[in-house]
Amino acid sequence: MDGILIVDKPAGPTSHDVIARVRRILHERRVGHTGTLDPFATGVLVVLVGKATRLAQFLISADKEYEAVVRLGYATDTGDITGAPLKNPSETVKPRLTWTEREIEMALQSLCGESYQVPPMYSAKKSGGRKLYELARRGEEIERQPVSVHVYTFKPTKSGGELLQDNADGTVDLAVRVVCSAGTYIRTLAEDFGRLLGLGAHLAKLRRTRAGDFPVSDASTLEQLGQIVDEGSLGTILVTPDAALSRMPFVHLSASDAQRACHGVAVPMKVVSTESWAHGEQVRMRDKKGNLLAIGIYDQVRRLLQPHVVLAGEDRR
Repeated sequence: MDGILIVDKPAGPTSHDVIARVRRILHERRVGHTGTLDPFATGVLVVLVGKATRLAQFLISADKEYEAVVRLGYATDTGDITGAPLKNPSETVKPRLTWTEREIEMALQSLCGESYQVPPMYSAKKSGGRKLYELARRGEEIERQPVSVHVYTFKPTKSGGELLQDNADGTVDLAVRVVCSAGTYIRTLAEDFGRLLGLGAHLAKLRRTRAGDFPVSDASTLEQLGQIVDEGSLGTILVTPDAALSRMPFVHLSASDAQRACHGVAVPMKVVSTESWAHGEQVRMRDKKGNLLAIGIYDQVRRLLQPHVVLAGEDRR
């Protein structure tokens, strides 16, 4: 049971809760994921099972894609719908509705490209071994270092032909699509967008529709996963470790070299065409049958492939 599952996370549970549920469904202790989703968020959670947990470092930095709703009218202390409004309870929400569609698109576009984001206090990022949201809930706020992020796409998506949707409380919703680098906080984008329009804003909905090469169309709900396991059909949705790293170059090893790789011993590449490999490049090391044995690091000077993460061999639980 070694591979990758694409789970469609429901709203409510934490990503840790989802992993715990998957462990119980699969009766497998070694289960992890490649990127946290907030409890209120839904969508793609890439789950690693068995020896595939060793591949997290190769998948965690993949780009992400989201569908979200930015609510204009007031900000919250968490930057999303779960937080307390940052406004006087008696204050009437009156967003400015004078923006043109062009002005909205330009404001969104201005937030694209490379930039630095300060991680929100209400986030799972750690400082001194403690998650920031744990400190925030105790009323503490600490200095956070800005993180480099890249927003490739930040554009509106019309619902029913209308760009903005009015709510009964005077707020206005804007549906958006975001494609960004790993580590980008969509709620921070929502807040920044509101500031550009001159009013508070927060994230009302968030759905991750893609993580790297894994779209939500390939995802299974927890209920579906349980049914698939009961039917003995897990193999129909379990992505092999090799397939999960399909963008990484590969080499097929002879029987003797495969044995060396399984023991973590460097393998000579003198008889293999490696012209397209850069020094330090990560390479899939396969046996003759195409089974993934290890991920190697190429030494261009010595023309050696040094196993970095070994998946084959003895299973040490």
